[in-house]
Amino acid sequence: MGVIEEKSVTLQPKQFTQDVKIKEVVAALERFAPLPLQDEYDNAGLQIGLTEAEVSGALLCLDVTEAVVREAVSQGCNLIVAHHPLLFRALKHITGQTQPERCAALAVKHDVAIYAAHTNLDNARGGVNFEIANRLGLQGVRFLKPASDGQSGSGIVGELAEPENAEAFLRRVKDIFHVESLQHNSLLERPVKTVAVCGGAGDFLLGEALRQKADAFLTGEMHYHVFFGHEQEIQIGVMGHYQSEQFTIDLLGDVLKNALPELRLVKTKIKTNPISYM
Repeated sequence: MGVIEEKSVTLQPKQFTQDVKIKEVVAALERFAPLPLQDEYDNAGLQIGLTEAEVSGALLCLDVTEAVVREAVSQGCNLIVAHHPLLFRALKHITGQTQPERCAALAVKHDVAIYAAHTNLDNARGGVNFEIANRLGLQGVRFLKPASDGQSGSGIVGELAEPENAEAFLRRVKDIFHVESLQHNSLLERPVKTVAVCGGAGDFLLGEALRQKADAFLTGEMHYHVFFGHEQEIQIGVMGHYQSEQFTIDLLGDVLKNALPELRLVKTKIKTNPISYM
């Protein structure tokens, strides 16, 4: 049986801000990215906590880890707002055998609520992919694969202000997103102008990028075999899942600051990327 280890945590007193409740934070997030926008496999929304509880502060992160929960406690935050859900599947027991079990136990022990805005935030207008496009300076941004409502969709596509040499474009992507090792196919011999983007695991949209005649397709991760057969057809760039979505923390902060300016927001200082590079 696993053991739930409790490391010492330096606590800051919880200072509740003008009676902001968790349900108000949830409402603000779901006005921007409604839960019905999430993909069928997903489990976005409030995962741990009570909606009537007052918020002493919200810690913003990409992933929920034990270190992040301890960080929230040490910062006097009783709410974590993450992009990736801690709980994708139901827990049948909490014995400390897995990371989700340990995180859930630690959060409950310290009265820390956890909320995840995942594929609903990916698919929302102004969401994760729009944030990536903004960092790249894309113009005329629209959904790569619009949903039937036209107000949401998968991925985005837009244009650079000026065409760029393919190698220069990829080097700029590498710099903007702090990519340790950028994967790409052979360098495109024509300039890059139209760029399609999908943060996280996005190779399911490569075909759509090709149909829309994008010059480049950027995503966070892609299967090996999908790289084949597109030489001089499209420039593929794969940043890494964490790297492609890291600025989602800033997006979450902007959404909550605009909706609830009185809410205390803390951005995690913990890099939660589980992948290391040599």
